[in-house]
Amino acid sequence: MRDREMTVVEHLTELRRRIIWVLAVFVVALIAGFYFAGPLIEYLKQEPIADGVPIISLHPSDALRVYMQFAFLIGAVAALPVALFHLWRFVSPGLEERERRGSLYFIPAACLLFIVGILFGYYVVFPMIMQFMTGMTATIGADPNYGIAEYFGFLFNMVIPFGILFQLPIIVMFLTRLRILNPMRLAKVRRLAYFGLAVVGITLTPPEIVSDIMVTIPLLLLYEMSIWLSRIVYRKQLREEAEWEKEYGSYETDELVR
Repeated sequence: MRDREMTVVEHLTELRRRIIWVLAVFVVALIAGFYFAGPLIEYLKQEPIADGVPIISLHPSDALRVYMQFAFLIGAVAALPVALFHLWRFVSPGLEERERRGSLYFIPAACLLFIVGILFGYYVVFPMIMQFMTGMTATIGADPNYGIAEYFGFLFNMVIPFGILFQLPIIVMFLTRLRILNPMRLAKVRRLAYFGLAVVGITLTPPEIVSDIMVTIPLLLLYEMSIWLSRIVYRKQLREEAEWEKEYGSYETDELVR
């Protein structure tokens, strides 16, 4: 019992140490984010997405609020691979050698898909939303002027969810590796998944058929990609089990021998 307590304490100590490392990287990146926030804000303001609509400050604290938002986002993006790496280091002792090597590839793949999702949200979804909103403002005869805090807050609320949605293939592969999901189960619920992703795509875009299609189709392709990757992981698991049974015998056989 004492050994088990010490083991739990050691695990908690290691977890705390890794969390401190992640927080330290996040704080350093957050400080650096204040330096890079200015040029990034200026670049995004010059992008033709807002269709030349003036971006103004409506409150004395708007500039600080926007700087904090950008610094936090830069810090989070910079700390993401570090957090994933320390998570992998924390759980890797409980994995087999092949599982340890295979799961390590999830880290760069997750970071890449997160960036791709953000770029898709910014260059595909956000312009459609802004054009629709600007057109709606013109139809009621109002002069569009965007508050800088509201503009970038709306931008983050539209773009960051796509970075999270694009993690779907990685999540599916991980759950398949844990035997929680398999390609047959994913294919069986394909219609329900399509419906849910279509609802998400329609909800995040203006009520216009072209915009809905341009967002929904990539989400459906992500789901099909998830099934394909799950099938690869599942087949690899079956081969590993077959090799194990061929070399050591099945679990049921061992139990009968005992």
